[in-house]
This record gives sequence, structure tokens and C-alpha cells, in this order.
Amino acid sequence: MLVFFSYTRNLLKPRSSSPLPFTSIMHMSQSTSIPKKQDRVRDHGFDNYMEAEKKTRKVLKFQSLILSQPSQTLPISRFDSLARRLGLGFKENEAAAYLLKFPHVFEIYEHPVLRILFCRLTQKALLQIEQEKQALHAQLPDAVTRLRKLVMMSNTGRLRLEHVRIARKEFGLPDDFEYSVILKYPEFFRLFDARDTRNKYIEIVERDPELAICAIEKVREREYREKGLDAEDVRFSFLVNFPPGFKIGKYYRIAVWKWQRVPYWSPYENVSGYDLRSLEALKRMEKRAVATIHELLSLTVEKKISLERIAHFRMAMNLPKKLKDFLLQHQGIFYVSTRGNYGKLHTVFLREAYRKGELIEPNDLYLARRKLGELVLLSSRKAKVDKELVSYRRDTEVDDIVCVRPDYMENDVKDFGVEYEIEHDGRREGYGLDSDFVSDDIDETEDLDERMDEKEDTV
Repeated sequence: MLVFFSYTRNLLKPRSSSPLPFTSIMHMSQSTSIPKKQDRVRDHGFDNYMEAEKKTRKVLKFQSLILSQPSQTLPISRFDSLARRLGLGFKENEAAAYLLKFPHVFEIYEHPVLRILFCRLTQKALLQIEQEKQALHAQLPDAVTRLRKLVMMSNTGRLRLEHVRIARKEFGLPDDFEYSVILKYPEFFRLFDARDTRNKYIEIVERDPELAICAIEKVREREYREKGLDAEDVRFSFLVNFPPGFKIGKYYRIAVWKWQRVPYWSPYENVSGYDLRSLEALKRMEKRAVATIHELLSLTVEKKISLERIAHFRMAMNLPKKLKDFLLQHQGIFYVSTRGNYGKLHTVFLREAYRKGELIEPNDLYLARRKLGELVLLSSRKAKVDKELVSYRRDTEVDDIVCVRPDYMENDVKDFGVEYEIEHDGRREGYGLDSDFVSDDIDETEDLDERMDEKEDTV
């Protein structure tokens, strides 16, 4: 009797929280369903990714300030006022000191005539910008296809131009995509103004059935061929991989198994003429919303996009109102990170596209953008930086910059694996390039980021 009791207790014991395959449990309960409210379980791999991108995002804003100048240089004294105008959260004289944290991106030097400190981009940063431009131009045909698929997912076959413009970087579109993509390919797109709202819209000229194939369908085919899974189990399933520490009970596992078998309409299918009042139709539309967000993330360059930009397409793609709660229901498919902007930014990742914080199938544009992140994370101690270059003294009459040395920062470009020559101060210099990436090692005297991180940890 004791042996039988021990055996039945082991049968009723829930399984461990391992990644769910397409097939799990044979006996199903008819009363189980995925709970609407789910607690967030953090995945530090994605959060650390956003912490590094937070620094990169600030550096990009400073880069745009410098590149917007005709001479591509800017006096150090102007950075404080410009940083406050952009709302970067710097106190007085902190913006200039912040530039010294990234000597592989910003070069601070003394102007030979004005005898004041100026800032310009280093040769490595300029080379990274050029590489990103080349990668963006090379993948332009793929960007056209992505835009066609994006517009095809809308209910009416049209999207607001402003919504696409805001998310142009995520979809790999150039800044002038209105002319270089939409107007350049009149056989694919049509641009028109709405009469009542006066908003510009992008309209698809003709729906291509060959493009109406979702990325998850290719994944299912690969799973079916490689792992030999049952066709009925794979037909409507998604890859599910919960974050570490996510508790999976027996009834939750059953609910996921049942949800995986629910059929749904394709994101590219027009459902405007369907009767959506029945319970079965509501289940199909809910799963269709998951497939739509999955396909939207698959069309992005880095397989991630902010939650706020997904919300721009909510009405056009029949997405639910409470997007954040909806995504937390499916933490095995998506991950919502609140890191990177003190809790104000929500970034949605496609979990199956990443492994250990890195994209599994990187593209050239993604790799070119990652170069800037590598430059940001390079240790400042590896660069020959004069710590007294940005030392300020407050005087009663005027702010004076003291301890200025006329030496220029010596910057090499050893991280890109190509030979590069650039004109610099009237002489031509050659640089031999090879990779030498190290982790970030911030100097003890520069604690600005640490104070900001303490604020974010409280969120």
C-alpha cells in the first residue's frame, strides 16, 4: 500500500520548468486556460542587453549633435545647454565630462586658433557610421520586401506614413524612405493624403500571395522536418521557451498545450467579413494577435521593437488594447524589458531569435550597429586620454577652462579588421585594424552612470 501511494504521488507531481516542446501532455482538462494576469519574470540576458543599449542611445544623440554641424565639430561649452534641451538628465558641466567616458567615440581637442576645447568623432566612430550606411544601402531590397509585408498585415492594406517613419530604424528603412522606397517603387506602394484627417498613408498596390507566408510557418516546417514531430501538433504551434525562474504548474502546462492546438487566421488574411462574435472566433483572434506581433518582430532588423511603436499599429492590425498585459500572458514567446530608460521604455524581444543576449541569425546591418556598442563598451583606460582636458573652475566673472594641454587624443582604429586612411590635421595617417574588444571598465572618478543606474534600479 505504501509503495502504491508513493507511485501515485509521483504521477501527480508537476514537471520541472523546462522549455515546452510542441508536444507535452496527452490527457487534457477541459476547464484549464492561460491566466489573464501573469507576474513578470525577468530575464537578465535581455535586461543586460538593454543596459548596454542605454549608453549607446545617449552616445547616438551626442553623435547627431556633432554631425549636424557644418564642420562636424562642437565646442565643449555648448554640450551642457544642448543636453538639457534634449532632456538627457545631465547637471551643469556633466555633459562634457560624460564625453570623456567614451574616448573611442568622441575626441576632445584644443582648437588651434580659438584656443578652446572642441569635440569631434574619432576615426573609429566615423568608420562605424560609414559601415552602417553601406549595410543599410546593401539591404535596401530586403527592406522593400519587409515594408510590403508590413502594409499587407493591415486590415485595409494601408498604414500611416508617420507611424512607419517613427519605426523606420527597426525595419531597416533609410531616413528618406518616402522618396527612396515608396515613390521609387510605384508598382508596390501608393502614397496618398486622407481627406478628413489630412494624414499621409502608404497603401499596397497589390497583395502578393507569395509574401503572405509568416516566419513562424517556416519555423514549423523546420521543426517538423528536423525533429519529426506530429503534424497535428506542429500545425498551429509556436516555439515556447520560458525565462529562467518561471514557474510552470501542471494546469498551466495543460493550458499551454491546449492553446498550441487552437487554430487561427493568418495575420495576412483579411478578417473584416468574418463573424467574430462567437467564443471560438474570439480565441482565434487572440491567437492571431500573437501571430501578428510575432510576425511584426520577425520583420525587424534586430527582432525587437518598443511596445509604444507596436501600439501605433494596434488599430490597423486588430491588436488588443492592453498590449503589455497581453504580452505578459505569453512570456514564453515574447519578453518585455523595462530597462534602458528608467522604466519609461518597454522593449519587446522575440525570445526564439536570441540566445544568451545575442541574435542567433545576425545580419550585416545588425552587426554594423553593434560596432558602436563595442566602441562604447571599450575601456577608457585603453585610450590615451588626458583627465585634465575637461576640468572646470567657476570664477566670479567668467567660466574658464584650466589645465588645457594642446596634445591631441591619439586614437587608433584597431577594432574593425580593415585598413583605413583618413586626412587628419593636414597630414595623412594610416591605421592597421584588428579586433580587440574588451568589457567596459569605468574609471573611479567618473560615477555619473552609476548614479543614474541607482535611480533605474528603484523602478
